[in-house]
Amino acid sequence: MEHLINTNVKNIEISGIRTFFNMVSDYKDVVQLTIGQPDFYTPHHIKDAAKAAIDENFTNYTHNAGFPELREAAANYFNRKYRLTYRPENEIIVTTGASQAIDIAFRTILDQGSEVILPGPVYPGYEPLIRISGGKPIHVDTTKNEFKFTADLIEPYLTKQTRCVVLPYPSNPTGITLTKEELKDISELLKGKDIFVLSDEIYSELVFNQEHTSISSFLREQTIVINGLSKSHSMTGWRIGFLMAPKEITAHILKVHQYNVSCASSISQKAAQSALISGFDDALVMKEQYHARLNFVYNRLTSMGMDVVKPGGAFYLFPSIKKFGLSSFDFALALVRDSGVAVVPGSAFSACGEGFVRISYAYAKEELEEGLNRIEAFINQIS
Repeated sequence: MEHLINTNVKNIEISGIRTFFNMVSDYKDVVQLTIGQPDFYTPHHIKDAAKAAIDENFTNYTHNAGFPELREAAANYFNRKYRLTYRPENEIIVTTGASQAIDIAFRTILDQGSEVILPGPVYPGYEPLIRISGGKPIHVDTTKNEFKFTADLIEPYLTKQTRCVVLPYPSNPTGITLTKEELKDISELLKGKDIFVLSDEIYSELVFNQEHTSISSFLREQTIVINGLSKSHSMTGWRIGFLMAPKEITAHILKVHQYNVSCASSISQKAAQSALISGFDDALVMKEQYHARLNFVYNRLTSMGMDVVKPGGAFYLFPSIKKFGLSSFDFALALVRDSGVAVVPGSAFSACGEGFVRISYAYAKEELEEGLNRIEAFINQIS
């Protein structure tokens, strides 16, 4: 019966990140620097809110878009954080993680043959969702622009078929973020065109040397903002995301969301309400530690002679391994096999990522130090 499977689904593959993670999981004594997940526990006040919700039998369906008090808390939170103004009653949808928000956005805005412009390298979760929705991903090589996805790179790729530009910042896998001025340039390029911007801001709390700015500040009427609590409040398994857009857009996205999941988990929604109201500064302690880890890992990599652009956010570095004469997959496989360190091949992040590897520093200092010692020994061996 496999020949009856949807062609769009047959033509996509499991994420290269997970594929490599699973491939090396059987190796013994491996230092894992692969997965982008906070190594902090969810704050107690959030867990307590979830426990209370269970005891109070808050276990029924909520409004499709999320229960009203949570949407109001989200509106207030993102207004205080980033001066975004979205009406809780019809411009915010609570989703089952940011990934589901991205999925329902693409399903809503893309037609067969719609082109979606993305930076390359880029998180591998966008392209399959674009293809399933009938769209065509167009990757723009940012490797010669220090991974900056700027207006001058985007403009040559705009066509009559362009339906959406994806702005993921800070970026997975590079950690690069965009300045207010760069975002303003992009908004001026796209303003008034029949083009959506999908702005994935899931790492917005983890920006180190500048304030995070949303392109929605300049281009609200064309922008779909994606955010969530996985990275900011260490709630990856709770699966709570937020989609924010003008009501004319969310009215249609909500229809897809309704038939997709009905609503996000009621218990997780109650936990999210506590995160937004009582945990406004929960990310600060994590952010401080991530920043210290970034400096530590970056300094070690550069002292080894590795070429790496210093990122401005998230918890990743994306060093070049081109000088070693190996493909990113062969480098990563040899590294785990010979030295017991797992990183992600850059090719997992589109063809533009070939020649690089992704290192996650969302790990304890001791793990990072041991991993870097092994990486240094490995590159000394192959140089």
